[in-house]
This record gives sequence, structure tokens and C-alpha cells, in this order.
Amino acid sequence: MTQPAVRPACPNFSSGPCAKRPGYDVSALDLRALGRSHRSALGRELLERACTESARILGLPAGYRIGIVPASDTGAVEMAMWSLLGPRGVDVLAWETFGLTWVNDLVNQLKLGDLNVYKAPYGALPDLAQADFGRDVVFTWNGTTSGVCVPNGDWIAADREGLTICDATSAAFSMDLPWDKLDVVTFSWQKALGGEGAHGMLVLSPRAVARLESHRPAWPMPKIFRMTSTGADRQPALMEAIFRGDTINTPSMLCVADYLDALQWADAASGVPGLMARSRANLKAIEDFVATHPWIHFLAQTEATRSCTSVCLTVDLPDAQVKQMAKLLEAEGVAYDIAAYKDAPAGLRIWCGATVEASDVAALMPWLKWAYEQVKF
Repeated sequence: MTQPAVRPACPNFSSGPCAKRPGYDVSALDLRALGRSHRSALGRELLERACTESARILGLPAGYRIGIVPASDTGAVEMAMWSLLGPRGVDVLAWETFGLTWVNDLVNQLKLGDLNVYKAPYGALPDLAQADFGRDVVFTWNGTTSGVCVPNGDWIAADREGLTICDATSAAFSMDLPWDKLDVVTFSWQKALGGEGAHGMLVLSPRAVARLESHRPAWPMPKIFRMTSTGADRQPALMEAIFRGDTINTPSMLCVADYLDALQWADAASGVPGLMARSRANLKAIEDFVATHPWIHFLAQTEATRSCTSVCLTVDLPDAQVKQMAKLLEAEGVAYDIAAYKDAPAGLRIWCGATVEASDVAALMPWLKWAYEQVKF
């Protein structure tokens, strides 16, 4: 088979850090805050704007708070679990690497006694009906390393008594999140909108805030996890300034400028509905290809749980040859960083979030066939 005539204009299909937005130009960033304190009036203004614009574009309900926290999505999830869990039993659902990371935290670090763990193998979901919303429930919305996401929020009880803690790092801005059913939502800039790494976003519902102000964790709390201070009445009170851009530790103002640029693009792209449409169009390009090539398959076992961002594929080849396909595509400069995650079954993982162009995904598909033909013998 001869090489395809068309190459993706942007070969960046990594699942994190993800492709920059179309038309990205670093020289267009607002760099006034570089070399300035993040506590300066300008620094605070830009950090607060990152919070308020995120809330507006995501459509957060009134009373929900959003703040910038350390250590990317991982930091945001662990900050939430360390701060909020303990008063009720906990159910955790896991079906890929990052969900299993939260299981490890709950079992081996927090050592919760009243804990139910519901697991499924890569490609499947656990039975969502097992989740008891009289308890706290921890889960990922989208399994970044398996390409399996929850189909919707119908399984989450509206009259829940416990909290829902949702890792949405590869779902935010590309999937329809039912905010009224989510008490804690976390994501990171480098996945959601192709921003830079190291910063996480933490969304809290009023119910989550009420838990913070009524609960004292039984374990030590590192400074970067603390969201409350003790008032004169000795009761914990939310540090509201965190959710107005007064970050716990020093952020990168260069990364903040980059994120604000991404938010401006997202707003111009019709916000979340427009970004979801872009992501779905990217997935459609892969679905059309898989439907006509019997040697490649979605890792997700059912269409309803198929991710439109972290699209994971299996190939009817030995593992070594699948890995060779990914290396060959990178060597040709048509697809970077698309080998499956190290803990996942051998395969390909193509980021189809909103910052990727559907034309680039479509251009990549013939190259998959070319690479398959090159290595299958």
C-alpha cells in the first residue's frame, strides 16, 4: 500500500497534554503578568477571570464555586477526597487506570473502613446501579485510559444524601455534565482545552461546601489540601478567596495566560455545545473508519459508553506489532503519542477533544490502514 497523499495538518493527538486550540499562537497571549506577583492587583484579576470565565462557559449553577488548585487534576481529586470523605461510607467505581488510582488512595492512604469498591475491566463499566447515594460516591466521568465513559447522569440520584465526587478531567468542555447531580467536579487545563500542565480546577456545590464546614478530617491535612480555616467559634469556615483566584500556592502566570486564551477560543466556538459538537465530529470520523475496517475495534464494549475524547482502539495484531504501528506513525510525523496507556491493553489512543480538527482526524485514518499494512506480516 502506498502512503496516503494527505497528512494531518496538526499531528498532535496526545491525550495529555492535548493539542493546542486551532490557530494557537503563543505571541498572542496576554503576558502583562509575567514577572509580577500573583498577589498583585493584575495577578488577582487574571486568576479570578480564569475562575469566572470557566464558570460562565461551563454553565455552573448559582452557588457553585470554582477554584484553581495545585497539582493538576490529580491534586484536585485528592484535595477533595482528603477534605470531604469520612462522615459517610464511600462507594468508588473504577474501570481504568485513574479510577484505580483513587481506589488505591482510599484503600491504602486514607484507609477508609466503610468502603465499597466496584471495578470493571478495561472496555467495560461496572454496574452503575450498585452505587448507593446514601453514601459518598467517587467516580470518573470518562476513563481516559480506556475510552469508556458513563452514558449520562440518569443513574445518579437527584435526592442523594451523600456527595458525588467526579473526576471529569477528560470530559469537561467536551461532554454534557449534569451539574445539579455533581457535588465535586475536577479537571485540568492540559486536557480540557489544551492548556498547560500543573494546575487543577475544583468545582464545589453548596452541599460540598456544607460538608467542608461541618466536618473535620481524621487525618493530617497538607497545606495544599486545606480549604477551610478555623473561626472564632472554632468551626471550620470555607476559605472563599480560593474560589476568587487567591490560589493556595504560586501558580504559573504564563500558564494562566495560556488558559485564558483557550477560554476565549472556547467562548467564540459557541461554548460547551459547540465544543461538544466538535468532539463528536472527531469521534464520527473514527467511527466511520472502524465500521469499514474489520481489523480495528473500539475498546469500549458498547456504543453508549464510547468516549468522544480519549478514543481507545484495539487492533487485530500481536501487541508488539500494535506498538510498532504507533512508532511508525510518529516516525512519519502524522500522529504523535497515540500508543495506548502503559497499563491499558495494547492499542491506539487518539485524543478527539474539541481542540482537535475533524479534518486532521479524517486525514489520519488512511495512515492507520497504511501502518497496519506495513507491520502485519
